[in-house]
Amino acid sequence: MDPQVEKILKLPTKQKLLILAAVVVIEAAAMVWFLYIPKYKEEAKLKDDLAKLQTEVDDKTRIANNLPRLKAEYEQLSKELAQALTELPNSKEIPSLLTSITTLGKNAGLDFLKFQPKAEAVKDFYAEVPVDIFVSGSYHSVANFFAAVANIPRIINITNVTFSDIRNVNNKMITKVSCLATTFRFLDKKEMKDDKKPVKK
Repeated sequence: MDPQVEKILKLPTKQKLLILAAVVVIEAAAMVWFLYIPKYKEEAKLKDDLAKLQTEVDDKTRIANNLPRLKAEYEQLSKELAQALTELPNSKEIPSLLTSITTLGKNAGLDFLKFQPKAEAVKDFYAEVPVDIFVSGSYHSVANFFAAVANIPRIINITNVTFSDIRNVNNKMITKVSCLATTFRFLDKKEMKDDKKPVKK
């Protein structure tokens, strides 16, 4: 028999119990440190990973459930963009658009005293195209002209309307009207430089 074991066996019962208790405590501590704690940490990590995966699943489920609505919104926005594109001419269409405005005025019975395009005001992705207009005619003709311009399938704003030299000619109220007609056009990619800063023509 091992001398160390014999030595322990010869000890009083109280000391044997203390040694046994110490061995049990050491073994228990070793089991806790080397087995329980790693397993506990692993379980905690797995629970955390599971919670993250569940959150991700919930998010993707919510997106999937909203997919029909998002598709409908996308299609609606696409239609609105297509409509907006038809209402903003490009640079090549501006001359014909301005010509159509003068044609509408003449067809309404107005005499053009001035039709002067002004310098464009360049914005982020579009440019404002202002035109000074000075016409002469009856109130009825002016009203018809403004109505016809409003019906053009392009965005044209009429502002700064001023009536002057109002007089009665052959039982018709004739007036001179000055206004600012502003339309808009998209900028070409070539006009964009330096971090999308547009360059004036």
